[in-house]
Amino acid sequence: MRVLGEDPKGEWVKMLPETDEDVWHLYNVLEEGDLVTASTTRREEKAADKVRAERAEKKRMTLGVRVEKIEFSDEDLRLRVLGTIESGPQDIGQHHTLLFEPGDPIEVSKRRWRDTQTDRIRKAVADSGKPRIAFVSLDQDEATIAVLRQFGLKEVATIRSMRSGKQYEEKERHDGYHGEILSKIAPMLSEDMPLVLIGPGFEKESLADYLKKSGVGKVHVHHTGHAGMTGVNEVMKGGMGSDILRESAVGVEMEAVERLMAELGKGGRAEYGVGEVAAAAAAGAVETLLILDSRLRGQDFDGIVRDVESRQGGVVVVSERHDGGRELAALGGMGAILRYKL
Repeated sequence: MRVLGEDPKGEWVKMLPETDEDVWHLYNVLEEGDLVTASTTRREEKAADKVRAERAEKKRMTLGVRVEKIEFSDEDLRLRVLGTIESGPQDIGQHHTLLFEPGDPIEVSKRRWRDTQTDRIRKAVADSGKPRIAFVSLDQDEATIAVLRQFGLKEVATIRSMRSGKQYEEKERHDGYHGEILSKIAPMLSEDMPLVLIGPGFEKESLADYLKKSGVGKVHVHHTGHAGMTGVNEVMKGGMGSDILRESAVGVEMEAVERLMAELGKGGRAEYGVGEVAAAAAAGAVETLLILDSRLRGQDFDGIVRDVESRQGGVVVVSERHDGGRELAALGGMGAILRYKL
């Protein structure tokens, strides 16, 4: 994310989302009632009658839309902002939909920016240089390819080896199974994107050798008890000692949730629920505050956040779109790891 400009009074910020993750951050920052200004296309006002509407060409123009609804698509990773036109060359008071993807500048005006919203923008700017992580979770029979984004894990493809017992020779495995895996991951790998191979047995080591000989760099191998997405979630939960996972936003979030669940499981230094966490924060007992991003979209928790940060506590905003987020959601969307047991 790049911040292109901001109002000295703090009313508006103009941003340029550069990645899919940045679009996700915008989704979490926007709320109903905001004024969003951006370049868009719309039919000319004079040609918007019923007779000529289908044949009229759309013209590019800058419109300010008062937000009524916000949607994020997992399929095409685009943000849709629906609302009423409030500023622009035409059609004031009519409805319009703005579409955003990486590379589309956006100006957001709010009546009041919450601390958690400005913090999210700063985090998006700071994280812009961090690479995504690609996973291949496999055994001898099947490989699952997944990508770790800042807002969660996404399964990309599943490849079956189609091996035939003892007749499944080494050359067939490399040129067939491993070759197909390489053909799937090669287009998505950038120079600085780490690739993590996981799973039980020795198939991952064999694939690592094949990939290195094929010129793929930054290959990491990690043992898990399962293949597939179960294995990916296993390494995310249990493999946090790896620097490559620790640097990712999702890795930090899942590790924090695991610590919270471990403390709750033994009746230790932890609380969950808004009321309980707010009381712990006011008492200065919170070491790490965990908040689900969907809770922040709908409510103002700046008071709790300030109580935690004023006493040098940490705040982790957890995405709802991975296993850690789903565990936190089951606790009401908020939890805290404490300095001492209350």
